[in-house]
Amino acid sequence: MARRSTSTRSTKKLSSVNARLAKEIWGALPRMALSRLMELTAVHGFSVAAGDVQLLDGRWYITHAGLLRLAERRGCRGIQTRPLREFCDPAAHKWVFRAVVYRSKGSKGFVGYGDADPANVSPLVRGAEMRVAETRAVNRALRKAYGIGLCSVEELGWSPLPAKARGQRDALPAPAPTIPTPSNGQPRLRDRLCQLIRQHQLDPLLVKRFASDFCGTESLREASRDRVEAFINHLADWAARDRPGLLCQLTSYAQPATEVQP
Repeated sequence: MARRSTSTRSTKKLSSVNARLAKEIWGALPRMALSRLMELTAVHGFSVAAGDVQLLDGRWYITHAGLLRLAERRGCRGIQTRPLREFCDPAAHKWVFRAVVYRSKGSKGFVGYGDADPANVSPLVRGAEMRVAETRAVNRALRKAYGIGLCSVEELGWSPLPAKARGQRDALPAPAPTIPTPSNGQPRLRDRLCQLIRQHQLDPLLVKRFASDFCGTESLREASRDRVEAFINHLADWAARDRPGLLCQLTSYAQPATEVQP
């Protein structure tokens, strides 16, 4: 009885925190969206602060990190992945993976499949289709194993942006290149960005690669100040809300792996 009481108190506390943070991040939520968040909190213990869920276009989505944390809480015994080579075309960046999630010892496993190619991934992760396909397969297997009806963010073919930044594809600047700066005494954009990189321990080189790809320009000097400033606000929001997700995004710009582990 005591254990159940403690669990109930913890759920109520998490529900209160989730409701408060959701309002701070996404503004006043519609009644249905708030009700759904409370249900997800009570049933699965998802945390807004940890970045387990995201609200995109009025709908809740689960994140890869949130699914992994759920699997850990539920005592998942293991996850196996492998590429289905007969459906893969590395030269065309087309990958299909099969993932199996084992909830308990002796479990036959829950199977999920994930595919990725340049046509169904965000431009932000072009070149990392193999990893996207594996992540999608794992997410689908985990959603089956634990009865999660939400689609995962990583299964979307576009990059999620916070509500304030949605509708504009903001440029990602790198700390080193010259960035247009004002002469009105306000902090320089480059200084603000460098502070964010130090504060959240981001890799400057990966940020630079991400910037060039997202900006669509050969040099960041070609990006307007407004776009750069919009990104810095976006980066600060993402890093504070879901640093693991941001790190995963940046990691996609590291040198691709040369072989696939079975």
